[in-house]
Amino acid sequence: MNSPLNFNPETPLETAQILASEFAKTAAERDKQGGNPKAQRDLIRQSGLLSLSIPKEFGGQGATWSTIFKTIQTIAQVDSSLAHVYGFHHLLIATVQLFAQPAQYGDWFIQTAKHSLFWGNTLNPLDRRTTAKQVSDEEFIFHGDKSFCSGSIDSDILLCSGFNEDGKLLIGVIPTAREGVSFLGDWNNMGQRQTDSGTSHFEQVKIRKDELLLNPGPLSTPYSSLRPLIAQLIFVHLFLGVAEGAFNVAKETVQTQKAWSKSLVEQAVNDPFTQKHFAEFYVQLEGVRLLAEKAINTLQKAWDEGETLTAEQRGEASIAIATAKIAATHTSLYVTQNIFQVMGARSTTAKLNLDRFWRNVRTQTLHDPIDYKYQEVGEWALTGKVPDPSFYS
Repeated sequence: MNSPLNFNPETPLETAQILASEFAKTAAERDKQGGNPKAQRDLIRQSGLLSLSIPKEFGGQGATWSTIFKTIQTIAQVDSSLAHVYGFHHLLIATVQLFAQPAQYGDWFIQTAKHSLFWGNTLNPLDRRTTAKQVSDEEFIFHGDKSFCSGSIDSDILLCSGFNEDGKLLIGVIPTAREGVSFLGDWNNMGQRQTDSGTSHFEQVKIRKDELLLNPGPLSTPYSSLRPLIAQLIFVHLFLGVAEGAFNVAKETVQTQKAWSKSLVEQAVNDPFTQKHFAEFYVQLEGVRLLAEKAINTLQKAWDEGETLTAEQRGEASIAIATAKIAATHTSLYVTQNIFQVMGARSTTAKLNLDRFWRNVRTQTLHDPIDYKYQEVGEWALTGKVPDPSFYS
């Protein structure tokens, strides 16, 4: 970056738009390079958006979920890797609120808001290679590896987990610089190439008991089990943002093109087949936007209920979010694949790197099988049964 950006917007969404405009300048090239987008992450720190989900009593902005998701969506339109790690930062903030009490997490949030600290993920409960051994009344030792650790490199605080001898999952919050924590830097996938979602290693890492999230802990109440729903709705807005970004690129390209030689019109924008493609893109995108809005509203209601949230209310949110997730998955894959049909052969040049839109959603949509979202929604439609809470639904 040549110089810091001048952040003086009136709303968080305007801040996200400033970031997106800056990220767009280098997104195609950085996608090819992979690795850690340190300069861009520092701009997110500078922007103030990292305090968006922190309650006002701890120095944060106390934003609504709608505002948070819309900032993720805006950044995803140009750079889904940065939108991913930024979105996960807010997921981890929410996780701590759901799994712990203000007396425990208050200081973490105060420091995060004051110093624009970036949270990174080394949770991944499906990877059981990290053990959590209690060595005294007040101390545990975490040891082992964790895969799919998005945003871990260049983070300031880590959410980590390990399994104790009884097979119980223990989740902790520690400084990323804690002795024994290291990162292999082995993320080399076809998409989401700057999420640093590789392997983290814990070499006899000391974790105090007061750094473990034990009250109420994960998935112990309908309210604490909102975490996976927040994660799924982050994915919805990530996919939607990428699809909107691809749509915008295709639109800007076609608006400057001549029509195909066999067309009866001169300009591509007047070609009926091109118009049909854009109508299909628009209708699918608009459908996802509406479903996402409904899902946000149900999540916000559930979040506002707090500990009084019932299983039925939680289930209502889970179905709304699963429905939006199905639509967002298919729309993002459809739009990012078919933009080439309207832009033509010149759009496939390696310099433009426009296949990154498809590669990114194809990679991220595999986070958890969409087939199980169909099963959840289908079972609910037929029987009225809502999904049982898990780390992924």
